[in-house]
Amino acid sequence: MDPFIIKAIQLLLSLSLLIVLHELGHFIPAKLFKTRVEKFYLFFDVKFALFKKKIGGTEYGIGWLPLGGYVKISGMIDESMDKEQMAQPPKPWEFRSKPAWQRLIIMLGGVTVNLVLGFLIYMMVLFVWGSGYVSADDMPRGFAVAENFKEFGFEDGDRVLAINGEELENSIDVNRYLFLRDVKNITVLRQSGEQEVISLPDDIGSYMFQEGIMQPFIPIQSPVLDSVVAETAAERAGLQKGDSLISLNNVEIGYWHELAPITTEAKNKEIEVVFSREGEIMSTKVTPDDDGKLGVYPSGRGFQVQKREYSIGESISEGFDYGYWTLHDYVAQFKYVFTAKGATQVGGFGAIGGLFPDAWNWQGFWLATALISIILAFMNILPIPALDGGHVVFLMYEIVTGRKPNEKFMEYAQLVGFFILIALVLFANGNDIYRWLFE
Repeated sequence: MDPFIIKAIQLLLSLSLLIVLHELGHFIPAKLFKTRVEKFYLFFDVKFALFKKKIGGTEYGIGWLPLGGYVKISGMIDESMDKEQMAQPPKPWEFRSKPAWQRLIIMLGGVTVNLVLGFLIYMMVLFVWGSGYVSADDMPRGFAVAENFKEFGFEDGDRVLAINGEELENSIDVNRYLFLRDVKNITVLRQSGEQEVISLPDDIGSYMFQEGIMQPFIPIQSPVLDSVVAETAAERAGLQKGDSLISLNNVEIGYWHELAPITTEAKNKEIEVVFSREGEIMSTKVTPDDDGKLGVYPSGRGFQVQKREYSIGESISEGFDYGYWTLHDYVAQFKYVFTAKGATQVGGFGAIGGLFPDAWNWQGFWLATALISIILAFMNILPIPALDGGHVVFLMYEIVTGRKPNEKFMEYAQLVGFFILIALVLFANGNDIYRWLFE
């Protein structure tokens, strides 16, 4: 099956699960507090619904517009903008008739479910599949270091031992730590066997972002092809899995990271590739694409991935820790969205779909779903009218001051928030389309 279709199916399944559970987070406390819920919908039913059925006073349905879902709670100023209902005197079963603390719990229910669900999925994944890691001992060749980072004192072949004095279990995490966490120094082991502590500037994450160096440390790997992507320059040139690259354009290749500078410089230009196949030296002509890529992946030789398994107790503890740092790192990178460069990298459904594996893989599916669940929790709690966070802000104001915000003001705020959300959705998905067409 086409990878695009596989990703689309996974995305639809994941979002359906997360939306239903999010809305249940509002639905259940609303019912507990005897608040009438008029509608419970997966996706939006603009003009019509694909399916609907009324049970016990609530209409359950599936809309045709897959941009989210909703519960319509009686007596609540929400995206339905039901002014007729709000013009009537409050009824005991309506949202607006309930104490502020009950309304606050109802509004926080969806975010709470998404957050808890993300943590629970991580716990489940660690218990079922464990986790992989690469220690410094597992990569004897060390890292290939970006030229800009050599100015700080790093060298090709360095192995990362510790960050801020604490041992780094998974060496592959070094790039993420540098970008999203407060890294003051890194302890490396040189190929000579000597250890050295290298200090870094305070704004190292911003430096990486502005310079476009998101992977300053790349494991040194042999230039052996593990796979050749269909319909790419490499396939058209006849390269195959297992081929060992010897030179590109008469430049000798010893390690995988030496390919990129040559192919990037030669994008859209034909170059000669010399390689070894089953002991025979061969050559072919290949033209890197617009991004300077050939369409090949390395065999992974150069480091070994260890597997760690967890008991139920360990998976709960480690899963909570994993979820916490996932949330922390997402919030930490959110600041870059408000820069000119960061705004162009905001993605919509295409970017979200890219989180899922090309081939069906349950571990990959659940990891992507957990991440999206945590992202949804954070995005929904933002203080934007029409989001849960906007309602929470108004409720907190009421709890602190003892006065409800003016209903007319609430209606206008909801309308403004709705248009803001529509603009963000259009902008994010527009970025996806632009990248698909021009990058």
